[in-house]
Amino acid sequence: MRMSEQIHHKGVVMTIEGTTARVSITQASACQACKAKSMCMASESKEKVIDAVALEPLQPGDLVEVSVRERLAWRAVLLGYGAPFLVMMIVIAGLNYMTEWDEAIIGTASLVSIAVYYLILSMFNKKLQKEFSFTARKI
Repeated sequence: MRMSEQIHHKGVVMTIEGTTARVSITQASACQACKAKSMCMASESKEKVIDAVALEPLQPGDLVEVSVRERLAWRAVLLGYGAPFLVMMIVIAGLNYMTEWDEAIIGTASLVSIAVYYLILSMFNKKLQKEFSFTARKI
């Protein structure tokens, strides 16, 4: 896989449990120039702790590079932001067209539909965590 198809961050291994490494990543100034910063949770704050699959034996304190496929990052953005927006717009347009309800009721129904969407999404949390996994490799 080409390097351009991956999103990378450097971090430090905090703990190891089996093949899962808990890694602390710190925002670098390079995040500001990154094309994917708007969809990357690492660019939102100074420090994040993520779980990553260790591709080789790691020890706490090891300096690692954590990566995820860029395609998966875009898919996460779609599931987290695009799909709920689409659900909300469909509910608003559908209720506005099919009913004569007040705008406040339609707006409330659209917000409830987003809550239901995220509730359903949370039911697939384990599956999504496996699919959207980070990998860690020693630097």
